[in-house]
Amino acid sequence: MGFAAKPFKTVPLPEFLARAGYSTVLVGRNMHQPAASQLGYEKQILGSTYVDNDEYDTFLKQNAPDTGGIKNLVNKTMKISYNKSLAKPWPLADNLHPTAWVASKACKVINDTPASQPLFLTSSFYAPHPPLFPPQKYFDACLQKKLPSPAHGGWVDWNALSPQGNKNGDRILLEGDALRNVQAGYFGLIEHLDSEVGKLIADFKARSVKAGRPWLIVLTSDHGEMLGDHGYFRKCEPYEGAANIPFIIAGSPELGFKPGLCCNQPVCLEDIMPTLLQSAGIVTPSGIDGVSLLPTLRGDNSVIREWLHSEHAPTYNAEQSFQALTDGRFKYIWRPTDGSEQLFDLQGDPKEERDLSKDPASLATLEHWRSLLIQRLATRPEGFSDGSQLIPGRTYKAVNPGSGGE
Repeated sequence: MGFAAKPFKTVPLPEFLARAGYSTVLVGRNMHQPAASQLGYEKQILGSTYVDNDEYDTFLKQNAPDTGGIKNLVNKTMKISYNKSLAKPWPLADNLHPTAWVASKACKVINDTPASQPLFLTSSFYAPHPPLFPPQKYFDACLQKKLPSPAHGGWVDWNALSPQGNKNGDRILLEGDALRNVQAGYFGLIEHLDSEVGKLIADFKARSVKAGRPWLIVLTSDHGEMLGDHGYFRKCEPYEGAANIPFIIAGSPELGFKPGLCCNQPVCLEDIMPTLLQSAGIVTPSGIDGVSLLPTLRGDNSVIREWLHSEHAPTYNAEQSFQALTDGRFKYIWRPTDGSEQLFDLQGDPKEERDLSKDPASLATLEHWRSLLIQRLATRPEGFSDGSQLIPGRTYKAVNPGSGGE
C-alpha cells in the first residue's frame, strides 16, 4: 500500500492499517492493548469497568455521582467480585451500563468518521466477564429460561468440591439456586451484549455501503468461562468452556465469503492479523504468527494447521499451568506441575466428560499426541522435554522468548 514495512514484530495490526490510510480507533477496555497509542490507534476512548478515572468511570461519576465510580459500585455497594461467582442485577439505568456505554461510543465513532476514510474500529467490551451484573430485564429473563447444565466430567473428584469454593474462586461446586444465579448473570450479560452490538453492526455496515466499500466484522474474545463445568469457575483452563472462544467473521458479498460456513479446524487469535491485512490488500510480513483465513472463509477445505498448541503459565495457582494440543477432533492436555495427562475426543464427547488417557483402546492415540508435545517443547528453556520424554516439575521462566504464537 505504498509504505515501507518495519520488521513485523515492531508493527502491530492497527499501525499497519493506520499507515495504509485507515482511521484506527479503540473504544472500551484496553487491558490487551497496552500503550494503545503506540500500537497505531489514532484515537482511544477508554472504559475498562475496573479502572478509576478513565472515560467510562468519569461518565458514571458525572451521571450517577452517588455511586462513587464503577469500582466503588461493584466492590462496596453491590459487593460482588471481578472474578468470583456471585451475580446481581445492574442497579442503575440501562444506558449507564458499561456495555451500553461502549456500544454508544463506538456508534458515535462510526457516524463521526468521514465516510471517505476507511475505518478500523476495535469495540472492546468487558462483558460477559465478571462482575456479573446484567440489566434487570436480562437477569430476570435468564432466571426463567431453561439453561444448559454444566459439563460433569467423570474424571473429577466431585466430593472434594465445596459450594463455598476455594480461596481463589476457581474450584467450586455450583448447583441449585447458586448455579441459576450465576448463569443468569453470565447469560444475561451475553443477551445484553447481543442487543447492543446489533445497532453497532448495522451502523458499521450502513456506513461502508454508503461509501461503496466492502465491510468486514470479527467477533471474538480472549477467553471463555468455565461456569461450573467440571467444578471450575473463571478462566485459565484448557477445557472447552474457557478455551473454545467465539470466532465469528462476517463480510460483505464483494469479499466472496461462503454464507453459513462453519469451520471445525483449530484457529486462533493470531489468525486475525493476517486475515485482516490480506482483506485490506496489505502484504502480510513473512514470519508472522497465524495464517490468513480468507481461503477458508471462501470455501477452501484445505488444512489450516495440523494442530494448535496452547499453554498457561502459573500465576497465583501453579495447578492451573498446562500445555495442550488439539486438531479440533482430539485434545491432549499435560500438566507440567505433576505430569498428569488427559485425552478427549471432542467429536464424540464435546463436553469432555470422558478422559481417555487411561483407556487401553486409546493408548496409540495418547502416545501420538504425547510425542507431538515432546517435540514441540524440546527446545524450550524450561526443560519440559529432552526430546524423548516430558519432564514435569520444571520452573517456568519469567519471560519465555521465541515460544511462538500457536
